[in-house]
Amino acid sequence: MPADLAVIGLGHLGLPLAQTAVAAGIATIGHDPARARDLAAGRLPGGGDAAALTAADLRRMLSAGFRPTANPAELARVRTAVICAPTPQGPDGAPMLTPVVEATRTLAARLRPHTTVIIESPVPPGTTQTLLLPVLEEGSGLRAGRDFHLAHAPGRVDPGNRLHPYTSTPKVIGGHTPACTESAATFYGRLTDKVVRARGPREAETVHLLETNYRHVNIALVNEMAVLCHELGVDLWDVIRCAETKPFGFQAFRPGPGVGGHALAQDLTGPHLPTRPLRMVELARQVNHHMPSYVVQRAATLLNEHGKSARGARVLLLGVTYKPDLADQQAAPAEEIATRLMQLGAAVSYHDPYVPSWNVLDRPVPRADSLYEAAADADLTILLQQHRTYDLQGLSVKAQLLLDTRGATPAGAAHRL
Repeated sequence: MPADLAVIGLGHLGLPLAQTAVAAGIATIGHDPARARDLAAGRLPGGGDAAALTAADLRRMLSAGFRPTANPAELARVRTAVICAPTPQGPDGAPMLTPVVEATRTLAARLRPHTTVIIESPVPPGTTQTLLLPVLEEGSGLRAGRDFHLAHAPGRVDPGNRLHPYTSTPKVIGGHTPACTESAATFYGRLTDKVVRARGPREAETVHLLETNYRHVNIALVNEMAVLCHELGVDLWDVIRCAETKPFGFQAFRPGPGVGGHALAQDLTGPHLPTRPLRMVELARQVNHHMPSYVVQRAATLLNEHGKSARGARVLLLGVTYKPDLADQQAAPAEEIATRLMQLGAAVSYHDPYVPSWNVLDRPVPRADSLYEAAADADLTILLQQHRTYDLQGLSVKAQLLLDTRGATPAGAAHRL
């Protein structure tokens, strides 16, 4: 059966798009050879890519007609195709574009005239027109802007955010031609309350770059403030509480043990787009990458102050996901913190209601079944993620020693970052 929409790549971008499209009554298929079979059987993929969806959500999508498929031939019968393939960080820090190029090549071989092709994958500015457009044209024999529409629309998914769902988050669109922009705007107009037209694909791609780097730079600022305020004996959390009352010129960010998630800081360097680096972004990346080691340093100091050594200490980590109340562990700082603690000789265990098992250094980390008993038994408990299920007041009473990296415990109840 023909579909109106094909979502290519059913990860953290593609699944929410497919869910929203199905809810809007759009006949939707999802192409992902690695995940199609599990999704079609009602099983969510592992790794946190479906963190914002529940099994019930997936069942509703399937009952409403959503069809996950591994068959690329299905792509030949859609009106709109949205590429949501991942762009993981490579060894040089630049995004790896191979998955996006492969997804584009798969679509190109089945592309039909009058199809609207939209790139949602996060890519460096210029990628849509200089790298992906030629793949589409050469693979299909069609001409972008004449035979098919092409646009970039940066993903703006915030998993677990109930205040800003897909439908109320404005969608930015930049088309290869004005007609391409309007075709993409017509599609997204069925899904979102507001569509924002960018001048072109490069501007739309750079929107994601700016939004992502804005987050990383501001988190780096408060992370540096956390270190400074600890040295000065100043309560940073009280400083932020007061500063955020300013009605203009300030937006509150909060420090933490590191920056996780799928949106990685980018400085535009790399083989696909050689240009001048963004020095502030590189500095922010250095600051944020240092936070896991700083947490471990603080942990070792606290143990020492209480007459204990990190070697042989029982350390309990609470919350090993990158966001509260989700199972997504993408780039979460917990793994590096656990690794460094183990290298110091600590006996590390963890508790997380969303993570039934966890491996670090290729071996399983013991999972605490009883949170309060584990906290009472541990020499040090470190709160890395404040899941709503945690009773932090009760936890602060039970724990022998508590390091709160999120500022979530009541004032004076724990040692804060």
